[in-house]
Amino acid sequence: MKFGSYDEVCSRIQMAVCLLVGESSFGIKPECYARNIEVGGLIIFQAATLIVNIIAIIMTFIMIWHVKTKYTAVGRREMIMVFYLYLALVLLDILTISGFVPFSHAAYPYFVAAYLALTSTMCWCLMLNGFVGFQWAEDGTSLSLWTFRITCSIIFGLMYFVSISTFKNIVIFKSSYPIGIFTIYFVFNSLCLLVYVISQIILVVNTLDEYWPLGNICFAVVFFLIGQAIQLLFSNKICEGIKHYVDGLFFSTICSLLSVMMIYKYWDSITKEDLEFSVGGKGNVWEVKDIINTEDEFAPYAGQANTTGYANGVSYGNQYYNESNSNLNYPQQNDLGYGNNYQKSYYSENPGYPDHRRNNNDGY
Repeated sequence: MKFGSYDEVCSRIQMAVCLLVGESSFGIKPECYARNIEVGGLIIFQAATLIVNIIAIIMTFIMIWHVKTKYTAVGRREMIMVFYLYLALVLLDILTISGFVPFSHAAYPYFVAAYLALTSTMCWCLMLNGFVGFQWAEDGTSLSLWTFRITCSIIFGLMYFVSISTFKNIVIFKSSYPIGIFTIYFVFNSLCLLVYVISQIILVVNTLDEYWPLGNICFAVVFFLIGQAIQLLFSNKICEGIKHYVDGLFFSTICSLLSVMMIYKYWDSITKEDLEFSVGGKGNVWEVKDIINTEDEFAPYAGQANTTGYANGVSYGNQYYNESNSNLNYPQQNDLGYGNNYQKSYYSENPGYPDHRRNNNDGY
């Protein structure tokens, strides 16, 4: 593959930029690509890839919702920017690849430029998220958020300008030799992703007690590399082997989605939220592990288990009554009731006291 040239890349895979670069005014067409389908008079390109993109939109909304529910997680507002950018990227991919914006339309180059700019912006935003864990600035503050917004806007504007200038042959940029787009898309984006991976490895090794989150990063890298290899190396063979039903772009889109999901899984595994502000569906289970004092009469009211009281199924009131009054000769409770027992003992000592219930066998 010649540096700065899309000829070899576009001959293997169908990309939105391929129709706008190259020596020909019709762009560069791939040798083999997935067949089109017609729905209601509308020709849809890459139908299988369109289905994957719809699934990606649904999964992205789910990931955004989960990130929003972790109110106290570190870097929550910064990470959610990545998923918003990915969501916009998928929507533009649908418009440009599937043909909802006609390839011959005057607005098509601007949509492709926005797609390329969002790709670089997402890679840049992800790289900045890699430094949030090092606390270069307090996450969620104005300094952190505006650093993300301003720098991402600069990257977007720069890539958008280079893309439009290349498509329109403005200044020194030429569509026949799109070295500016090639450098930013393949070199700059790759460097951003590499810096993110390295920073996360350093973060996990130096700050966390366990290395399990590195597995998620490894899976994200593996999925990304597999997708790029399928797209750039094996697309034609896949397309010919499956008789033009799908090509390498279909599998590359799946791998990209899995890679983004692994990045979310990694972020979720290294962030923990305060229990006080937890909004999860499971309730908190609190456990008292203090030493139990069985002789403390106020143990039940202090939340301690009394092994001689409640734990044995005996009410604390009866236990306290029996233990404290055992030496005072107070009348004990029995099946006759305390009031009846007391009356009988009183009248036996005062036989002259009148009472209409004294000889009544139907007493208490």
